Amino acid sequence: MANPFQFLQEVRSEASKVVWPTRRETLITTGLVVLMVLLASLFFVLVDKALQVGIGLLLRLGQ
Repeated sequence: MANPFQFLQEVRSEASKVVWPTRRETLITTGLVVLMVLLASLFFVLVDKALQVGIGLLLRLGQ
């Protein structure tokens, strides 16, 4: 087990190496995530409706 003081020094050293994204990078990434969520939602709505119509037609054929 390492010395707690040494551990904290290493944690601080590693934390200082973290590079945070700029505001612009954060906004671009957020925009892309929102866009992909909207596209995925639209895709799943369309697939759901297509399956609903397809199954409805199959059930009407059996009547």
